Amino acid sequence: MSHEPHAMGGKLLSKPVVLFAPLILLCAIFIFKRLIFGLGSVSDLNGGYPWGIWIAFDLLIGTGFACGGWALAWAVYVFNRGDYHPLVRPALLCSLFGYSLGGLSITIDVGRYWNLPYFYIPGHFNVNSVLFETAVCMTIYIGVMALEFAPALLERLGWKVALHRLNKVMFFIIALGALLPTMHQSSMGSLMIAAGYKVYPLWQSYEMLPIFSLLTAFIMGFSIVIFEGSLMQASLRGAGPNEKRLFSKLIGTLSVLLALFLLLRIGEISWREKWHYAFAGDFYSLMFWLELALLALPLLILRLPRLRHDSRCLFLGALSMLLGCALWRLSYSLLAFNPGNGYHYFPTGEELLISIGFVAIEVCAYILLIRLLPIIPPLKRPARHEASEA
Repeated sequence: MSHEPHAMGGKLLSKPVVLFAPLILLCAIFIFKRLIFGLGSVSDLNGGYPWGIWIAFDLLIGTGFACGGWALAWAVYVFNRGDYHPLVRPALLCSLFGYSLGGLSITIDVGRYWNLPYFYIPGHFNVNSVLFETAVCMTIYIGVMALEFAPALLERLGWKVALHRLNKVMFFIIALGALLPTMHQSSMGSLMIAAGYKVYPLWQSYEMLPIFSLLTAFIMGFSIVIFEGSLMQASLRGAGPNEKRLFSKLIGTLSVLLALFLLLRIGEISWREKWHYAFAGDFYSLMFWLELALLALPLLILRLPRLRHDSRCLFLGALSMLLGCALWRLSYSLLAFNPGNGYHYFPTGEELLISIGFVAIEVCAYILLIRLLPIIPPLKRPARHEASEA
C-alpha cells in the first residue's frame, strides 16, 4: 500500500460546491460594486473606523486559521517531527487559500486601491511602518507557499524534471516559510499598539500584544489541522486516513501553548492591575471571560487521557481553541476598539456577504483541488479487503 499523498477523485460539482456557488457570485458582484462606486457603496467604514470586518475577520482571523501549514512546518522541519508529515499538504493548501484571500481583503479595503502599485516601487517604501512590514512579509509568504505547494501540481502533471529541480532548493523555501509568518503574525499584534487608549485596557498591552498575536497564531494553526482533519474523516465516514494518533500528540503541544498564553494573559492583567475591568459586569468583561473560558476548557478536558483519545473531544477541543483565539483577535482589533468622537461601526449586509463569499471560495477551491491533486494521505482500506489479503 502506498503511503504517498493522492488525489481523492470524485465529482467536481458536488453538493457543497453547488451550495456555495451563489455566495461566491454575490461576493464577486459586491467586490465589483465596491471597486467602481467606492467603499461607502458597500460598507459602513468611516473616519473613526477605517478597519472593519474585512480586516478583523478576513485578515486577522483568516490568516490565523491559515497558520496550519506554518505551524506544521515548525513541527516537521524545525523540530524534526516527521510523523506529522502526512498532515502537511492539506494544511498547506488551507494556508495558501487563507493568506491569498486575506491579501485580497486588504486590497478591497484600501480606499485608493489604484495606488497599490506604489507599494512595490522601492522609492515609495515606508520602512518605518508596521503595516509595510506586515504587507511585505505576507506578499512574499504567499509566493513561498505557492512554491511549497507546487510539488503537488508538478506530480499531477508528471513534470519530473521541474519537480527534481524544485526539491533541490526546497530547504531554503521551507526555511523562509517558517520565518516570515513569525514576523508578520507578531506585527499584526503591534498594529493596535498605536491605537493607545482607544483599545479597551483588557486587550491593550504595549509589551505583550505581539507575543499574544504570535501565540494565538500557533494555537490556531495546530487547532485548524485537527479541526479540518476531523471534518474530512467524518465526511469520508471512516474511510479516510486515521490521524487520531497524530491529533492526540498535537494536543500535547497545544496544551503547552495554551497554558503559556493563559499564564501571560492573566499575568499581564495582574501586573497592570486591570482586574477591576474584568469584573465591571459590562460587555467587555463578558467578552473577556468568554475568551478565557473557550481557551481554558480544552486545557482542562483534554489533559484527561480518556478524553484526549476521543475523536469527538478532539474536534470540540480544537473548535473551542479556534473560537477563543478568534475572539481575542476580533476583540483587540474591533470589538474593544473605540475611537470616540461619536463614531460607530456595524458591518453592512454587503460587507458580511463579501466575507462569507471568501469562506465559500476557500471551501469550494479546497474540495476541487483535493479531488484533482495528490494532497490527502492514503485512504484506509476497507476491512474486508485486508481480511481477504490476510
